[in-house]
Amino acid sequence: MAARVNRNQDVEQTDDVDVFINQRAVESPGINTEGMAIFGRISRIASRLAPHMEALFARHGLERGEFDVLATLQRNGPPYRLSPTALYRSLMVSSGGLTYRLKRLEAADLIRRLPSPDDGRSLIVELTAEGRSRVQAAFNEDMQLEADWLAALTPSQRENLAGLLRDLNLALPDFDKE
Repeated sequence: MAARVNRNQDVEQTDDVDVFINQRAVESPGINTEGMAIFGRISRIASRLAPHMEALFARHGLERGEFDVLATLQRNGPPYRLSPTALYRSLMVSSGGLTYRLKRLEAADLIRRLPSPDDGRSLIVELTAEGRSRVQAAFNEDMQLEADWLAALTPSQRENLAGLLRDLNLALPDFDKE
């Protein structure tokens, strides 16, 4: 990383997104690159962390999407059951993608599909004891890893960043409903 001097005369680190923005200023003068400064960094961070997250879940015998299903069931609390429709809405995946995940998780005895008590034509997805154990272990390790990554920021910076990202998330249109 290179260093640059900001308006307050403090030395500030630069990153690859700064390089991209500077290149764009030459090639596309007058174009507002503020979005690149924010979304470019979000994308770069997500891309850099993804392989480490995938490896973490793999250590627990899971793919990322499978972890998401198990975690969704678990965070809904006892009796750790949801309809496939509720899972589908919560996970924002295609129905085919969810079906694939459910088959794999059921074969691994991490979930079971039971007849719905409300509608005999449909099924309810339930987390098994092994599924609860596995997702809890993966979640614990995930939270520790993320805490380690965030240790470079002060508690105040982490709180501010979380709040700003929440504000941005809430301000974005609901693309699924468009």
